[in-house]
Amino acid sequence: MMATRDILLATNNAKKAREMSEILGADDASAGDAVVRWRLLSEFADKGWPEPIEDGTTFIANAEIKARHYASLSGLWTLADDSGLEVDTLNGEPGVRSARYAGEPSNDQANNKLLIERLARVPADQRSARFHCAVVLSDGQKVLATAEGFVEGQIVDEARGNNGFGYDPHFWIVSSGMTAAEMSPDQKHAVSHRGQALRRLREKLWERVTS
Repeated sequence: MMATRDILLATNNAKKAREMSEILGADDASAGDAVVRWRLLSEFADKGWPEPIEDGTTFIANAEIKARHYASLSGLWTLADDSGLEVDTLNGEPGVRSARYAGEPSNDQANNKLLIERLARVPADQRSARFHCAVVLSDGQKVLATAEGFVEGQIVDEARGNNGFGYDPHFWIVSSGMTAAEMSPDQKHAVSHRGQALRRLREKLWERVTS
């Protein structure tokens, strides 16, 4: 009989949860004699769980805070990510503040407006940037696995594309010849920072599940 391991995807961002599910596999995934069933925070909305205080100074630190927090509350292995945009000429901003760059509450339109304003006098060839994603798997007591992913690009003034979220419409991926928001989900997952990180962590996850 195959054992089932429920793993919680710790994000309240519906678009990010959908991306994570698509990359990991929306349906139950199996490895050897084990089956992994991905669970969503939305399933536990009635619990009234508080959100964690993400006061880490790095993406990996914040991902660990979230993973430990929700694993402790749910009693489930929990996979959390923290990700954002790093613009070289802005000394790595918005970085870990990417989701709340323009302040509270988080607002994609306001964040993008502020980013473009701060790059107003920066030439196109000096707008190098990257998306950075860190993912952590925790059982609440300890970290079981970590992984990171990066995708390089440039910031463009004009928003292009209606897919994705966050800074995607302004993030031009040179190797693909389009912004992240112009890509189909499959195209984006193949090259994205989140896709890279989750695929790397999934390999480590199977080792844990089947050991």
